[in-house]
Amino acid sequence: MPTAVSFARQATDEQIRCLSIYTDAEGETHMQEIEFPLLRKQIFPNTLPLHLSQILPSTGCSFCRVPVGMHEVRWHNPPHRKLVIWLTGEVEFETSDGDVRRLAAGSAVFAEDTTGKGHISRHPPEGQLLMFIDLK
Repeated sequence: MPTAVSFARQATDEQIRCLSIYTDAEGETHMQEIEFPLLRKQIFPNTLPLHLSQILPSTGCSFCRVPVGMHEVRWHNPPHRKLVIWLTGEVEFETSDGDVRRLAAGSAVFAEDTTGKGHISRHPPEGQLLMFIDLK
C-alpha cells in the first residue's frame, strides 16, 4: 500500500501542488501532480500580503460525507470536472493505467476523467468528509 501524501503540507509561499486524474485520447485514465504558482497580493490593510493562486471558475460547491463502511467505489467517472478537497481521512486512487496513489487529508484532486475507463477510490471504514467544487 502506498504511503499517503499530504499536498497541503507540501505547499510553499511560491506554489501549491495538487493531483490531477485525467483521460487520454485512448480512454485510459492517468494521474499526475500539477502545480499552481502563488502570487503575493495585499488583501487586508496593515497585514502581510497573502499568497494566492489564479481564480478557478466554478459553478458551485458542496460538502460530501462518505458514509461509514463505503470502502471502495469501483470504476467511475465524475459527472463533470470537479476539484475535490479531502477534509478528513486518507483516500486511495487507482487509474486504468495501474497507477495507485494515496492522499492524506488536506489534499486537493482535480477529477477531470469525465470520459474513458474512470478510476477507483478507496475510503477509510469510518467514512470521511470532503468538499466538491464544480469547475466550469
